[in-house]
Amino acid sequence: MSVKPAAGRRLRVLVVDDHDVVHWGFRVLLGEQSWVERCLAARTGDEALELVRTLRPHVALVDLFLAGESGADVCKSIREASPSTRVLLISGAGRMSPAAARAAGASGFVSKDLEARDLAAAVRMVGLGMTMFARKAEQPQPLLSPREREVLDLIAVGSTNREIAEQLYLSPHTIKEHTSALYRKLGARNRAEAVQLAQRIGLLG
Repeated sequence: MSVKPAAGRRLRVLVVDDHDVVHWGFRVLLGEQSWVERCLAARTGDEALELVRTLRPHVALVDLFLAGESGADVCKSIREASPSTRVLLISGAGRMSPAAARAAGASGFVSKDLEARDLAAAVRMVGLGMTMFARKAEQPQPLLSPREREVLDLIAVGSTNREIAEQLYLSPHTIKEHTSALYRKLGARNRAEAVQLAQRIGLLG
């Protein structure tokens, strides 16, 4: 639900991303905004939680694909540690449906490909209590391809890569590539995590 912006409110913003250039870019961008009180940076979920607990940022920008971590899981942890901190998920390599982002506790999802002024506006809107989700017609494509969905379904019922290859009439190498791709898109490190995350965002029943 949207709320009216609080007059003169200045926001503390936390950027959670494992790339130095992204930190630098957001620090420059947000440092130019009169409504930003302070811009913080973290490279891991643990670093983010430490800052959240001590400094209580109003907004956390969390990359969907952190190295070895799921941005969606980091989002949930931030919301549990500081319910007043609103999370804006960001990504330069993938997309997330509004339903999946909301399930993770996020107030929005935007692409890093947005123009700088639009990114800044998204941060401010989320910090002032609004949500930032693209309309359904603007969603570029599903998170997983049809083939990746088939592989995921078979993983969920316990099939090995070799068994999946036989059922789909593909080589084990091709199945490994599909598996690696869906792990990356879901932010999972293994088969069990992939199934758990897929269930959480509604990709599996």
